[in-house]
Amino acid sequence: MVPGEREEIEQWLPGLRGKEWQITSPEDDRYNCLAWALEETTRVWSPRPDGYTWPSDVPRDNAISSYQALFATFGYAATQDETLEVGQEKVALFARQEPEHVARQLSSGAWTSKLGQSHDITHPLRAIEGDLYGSIVLVMARRNQPRA
Repeated sequence: MVPGEREEIEQWLPGLRGKEWQITSPEDDRYNCLAWALEETTRVWSPRPDGYTWPSDVPRDNAISSYQALFATFGYAATQDETLEVGQEKVALFARQEPEHVARQLSSGAWTSKLGQSHDITHPLRAIEGDLYGSIVLVMARRNQPRA
């Protein structure tokens, strides 16, 4: 880790200060938070129409409903429960006016995020709410999927 990286991330996400969180990867611009939430590390997912990955049957707009429809194509359904549930995988969508970020829950109960083109981190879910990503507007869950 480069000196000062934690401090820089805590400047972007001040809710992390004083919380237990970890940087879990080097910086990587091959994927984004949405891809990371879908466990994809070779493509950028985005509804923008300029060559990014997005399902053809989901509207290509930056609406919360479009992100909900995207995750529904992967078997996720809306839930009110942010806590760890055995047998469930969860994602959380953060938004200000529009979607800004997606985090994925790990089997430990911690959450993981890809910070733009920067690092992946593990963190308490609500510690990244704030000016940068907004607040949680949607949590979705699905049954655990077999891993390849």
